[in-house]
Order: sequence, then C-alpha cells, then structure tokens
Amino acid sequence: MTQPITARFQLNYGDFVLDVDLQLPGTGISVLFGHSGSGKTTLLRCIAGLQHAQQGFLEINGKVWQDSEKNLFLPTHKRALGYVFQEANLFPQLTVAGNLQFGLKRIAKKPDAIDLQHILELLGIEHLLKRMPDRLSGGERQRVAIARALALNPEILLMDEPLASLDFKRKQEILPFLNRLHQTLNIPVLYVTHSQQEVAQLADTLVILEGGKALASGPLSETLSRLDVSLAQERDATAVWSVTLIEHETDYHLTRVAFDGGTLSLPMIDAALGTSLRVQIYARDVSIALEAPIATSILNVLSATITGLTDDRGGQSVVRLQVGTLVLLAHITRKSALLLNLQIGKAVYVQIKGTSILN
Repeated sequence: MTQPITARFQLNYGDFVLDVDLQLPGTGISVLFGHSGSGKTTLLRCIAGLQHAQQGFLEINGKVWQDSEKNLFLPTHKRALGYVFQEANLFPQLTVAGNLQFGLKRIAKKPDAIDLQHILELLGIEHLLKRMPDRLSGGERQRVAIARALALNPEILLMDEPLASLDFKRKQEILPFLNRLHQTLNIPVLYVTHSQQEVAQLADTLVILEGGKALASGPLSETLSRLDVSLAQERDATAVWSVTLIEHETDYHLTRVAFDGGTLSLPMIDAALGTSLRVQIYARDVSIALEAPIATSILNVLSATITGLTDDRGGQSVVRLQVGTLVLLAHITRKSALLLNLQIGKAVYVQIKGTSILN
C-alpha cells in the first residue's frame, strides 16, 4: 500500500476539542506523539471508528471509511484494521494458538494476506503457541496481541501505547520485534506514545499533538529539528540519523558508519558491514567551533552550516545545523552563541561527544 492516509476530524467534547487535518504516508510507522490529554488516543479511536467525530473524513488505501458530508460512517467491524491496546487483552481461556485463530474464520483470505507463520517468526512467538496467557510475560503477551492483530490481514495497524504497561526490561525486549515488523510489513502503522525514546527508535513520520491540534507533522528528522515546536527546546532534544556500517576498527573497539556527508566513529557494534542503523545524537552532546579543532579527544568532528537559531528564557540557544544531507541540533549557552557570533548561513564545525545506537 502506497496511497497516503487522509484523516480530517473535528470532535467537540466541550472541555476538549480535536481538530486535525493530516496527510500521512501509506507505509512505515507514523507516530502520534504528545503529552497526556493532547488527543493522541482520541485521534486513533476516530480512525478506528470507535469514536464518531461530528465532522470527519478518513481515507485508507484508497477506500473512504468516513465522510460526514456524505453521511458515510463505516463501523469498526467493517474497517480492515488491527488494533493493539496498552493491555494485551488476550482471551484467558484460550492458548496462544487459540487467541491467534480467534476471528480468522470471519475474514476472507486475501491473495496478498500476511502469512501467519511469517508473523510468528517475526515476533519470535512460535514456541509459545501451546501456552496459556497467564504463563506469558508482559512482553510476550503484547507480542501475541500484535500477532493477533496482524493475523486479521489489516490494511492499517493501530497501536495505542503498546509498551506503556511494561517495565524497562520488557520494553527493551519488545522494541527489537517492533523494529523487525517496521522493516518487513507493507502496511502503515499508526503508533501512539508519549515516550521520546520510542519516537526516536520507531518513527518514520512524526505527528506532534497538543491540545487536540497537530502542531507539526512530517518526516522524523525534519520534525524533531523544528525550532518552532517544544521538542527542540527540551533537555532530551535529539537528532536521529540513518547510517550504514562500513568498518570495524577492532584494535580500538570502534565501528565506523557512513552517512551522506561524512562518517562517525561509534563504540563497537556487533553487526555486519552494510547494516543500516539509526543513530541518536542528543543536542546537549553537540558543541560548536569556528575552526576545526586540532587537538581534541573527541573523534567525531564534522563541518556544518547553521540553518536555524533561537533562544529560550533560560540563557540557552538552540542551533539547527545541516551536516551533509542530515540535520543536527546543538544546545549551547546564549553567551557562547554571542561570543562566536553565530548566524544563519555561517559555516562551523560540530563536535559530537556522544551517540546512541537505536537498532
């Protein structure tokens, strides 16, 4: 599926109004991000048909599921979607296999249907088929819930904070499986979260919601670096780069990765040459120099051009930089920005003090 998703909804609760107009890609993971009360779950429920917006238009894969002007509203059970909630909600009296088979008899097998065996392999749950839900860990239950949603051969997968009820260890257990799905599935995923880490690790497209409105929407790297939204100002402001592993420097326990515009040295990664990775770079770990440092312990020094500059009220400047084709953020003091006479269009050097591998 490559046709874009069109979602326009107006829903008035009195004390809360949802008013969004979105065009999202028909592939990959679109993350709906925002704090509690921003409208993330309400928007997802409108897309699922669980909430009937007074004014709405929804088109998925070229099929219109809602058009209030034509008095068209497709009920949830007629929408080809999978829905994964915060809690797995498995049937306690059925085995894992029974949970996966439940409801399949109600749907027609499509020629291009997702193969159930493939789903089991992707999610690593083949060995769990005979178990009852009460013998599963939290992460295992959620993987089964995801498999059950995918077994219905949906045209879109909706995930409402599927990791929210899991502890840190279980989240780290399930994220690699979500990444694997992300790289393999040919259906769009709408993923609700308030976790910036999940945004960085999973999103292809990011929608930032606040007060029922979409403040920003677009490709992950562009949206994270927008200076007109709060994410760029926060302490955990970050850039996410897609890179390719090109060399292992075993003597130094380092790995080199390449991007369109240069290379980075990272701590040793256990992956083959040619592997695609996501690298997260926090703005607080980036410093700026007017000349290339001659003697420094920091390995990653790159040339860059300033493309944006803004100040907050706490003495901090947020600098948006272009490094090759990629975007980077730096948090520095306002005094440093003035002393360096930083301006948009100025050529500088950035020193990256730390990176994190996301997959």
